[in-house]
Amino acid sequence: MPFASHPEDLTLHGVRVLGFATAARIAGRYGLEPAQVDETLLDLEVLGLVRRQNVRGDRAWSLTEAGRADDTRRMAAELAAAGDGAAVAVRSVHRMFVPVNERFGQACTDWQLRPSRVDPLDVNDHTDPRWDDRVLDRLASLGSALGVFCDELAASLIRFGAYGALYSAALRHVEAGRHSWVDAPDRDSLQLVWMQFHEDLIATLGIERGAEV
Repeated sequence: MPFASHPEDLTLHGVRVLGFATAARIAGRYGLEPAQVDETLLDLEVLGLVRRQNVRGDRAWSLTEAGRADDTRRMAAELAAAGDGAAVAVRSVHRMFVPVNERFGQACTDWQLRPSRVDPLDVNDHTDPRWDDRVLDRLASLGSALGVFCDELAASLIRFGAYGALYSAALRHVEAGRHSWVDAPDRDSLQLVWMQFHEDLIATLGIERGAEV
């Protein structure tokens, strides 16, 4: 049976993964009761693990340094509790993810920039549909790889199950012509969901972002 995270652990971890997250956003992502999440966040604030901030008029939360360290500890304990098979699966997926992540980063760069004869860093003004279509085809293919990773991880750790569906939902928006869903920071866009998965993966292994080989 896949391991189900404790609601308190999910709440703290949700702050890390989602970044400046509201209680409602954390609750929605992990299927928790909003009132329970709000109460847990207040308890975590007393412990010095999270801090509250106002983001566009809403109360949002971020991790303190102590909170980040505590989340790393909790994720290590969760991985150990999930069993040896879970640890093997997470490490295996991470090894496969690293080169795929590089391809995703390049695809996002190509969505934002389109080299010209004058400037190799020219901004992509999205007037070349062939260029954009090739990038979107790559993002769709990378989404398929993400789905495989999520399925493998969710067999051991339930919380990984949502990323593939979120990416697919964003991709449907993009394919319908709503291209802000590629990289908008204010919704579960392709880039944001990918970054959240990446953060979840390295947090589970206790790896700092930027320290991967």
